Amino acid sequence: MSKLNENYFKTEEGGKEPADIASVIGADEKILWRGKPKKSVYIAGRVLSMLPFALLWLAFDGTFIAMLCIFGSSMPLPFIIGICVFFAFHLAPVWIWIANVVTANRQHKNLEYAFTDRRIIVKSGIIGIDFKNIFYADIGSVNLRVGIIDKICKTGDIYIKSREGATVLYDLENPYFLVERLQKITLDLKMDASYPNELRPKTNSGFGTEYTAGEAEQVGNAVSADNGKGKDEK
Repeated sequence: MSKLNENYFKTEEGGKEPADIASVIGADEKILWRGKPKKSVYIAGRVLSMLPFALLWLAFDGTFIAMLCIFGSSMPLPFIIGICVFFAFHLAPVWIWIANVVTANRQHKNLEYAFTDRRIIVKSGIIGIDFKNIFYADIGSVNLRVGIIDKICKTGDIYIKSREGATVLYDLENPYFLVERLQKITLDLKMDASYPNELRPKTNSGFGTEYTAGEAEQVGNAVSADNGKGKDEK
């Protein structure tokens, strides 16, 4: 670790908060891949995710609200106020669905993912910008989920389980390739870290732990070529 001085945590006055992933990357850290969810799929997912449940809930509460409007004139005013307050809270699932729909575009604008040679970075937020870091050594599993819309639009959701919980990378294109790369990086780094320090050579011929964007593209091209060859043989 490099030597730190008393000015290490001092910032310039009037400095802006980081709003881009590049601003939180270390000097010797490499970005291997960065991207965003496919906008059309992401927004459609926010609209459709709670739509059936919200409509059923609204229909159920709407029946009682309609009855209240019809027979409300014969009811005491405090009772009517109490019923209105009750339904204002009882319709919470509908309000949540509306909020997700209204803020979907803003969420997508601020949502971005990056894979570096050290960690996975998730940038998100509606009002402020949040950064979440998932270090490869802390990852327990990397899984992929492809729904009906994802199948049509050739996207997928990557589920990452780590020591701090689960994280979902939504609606990414080329999901199978990304999952395969993440699984390989995670396994290689864990195996490399398990190698005894006193026996660790300068270069480890068993596991490569330095990844470059160019290498990833070459492997991706090789995978695509193998897949095409397999189809031709069939």
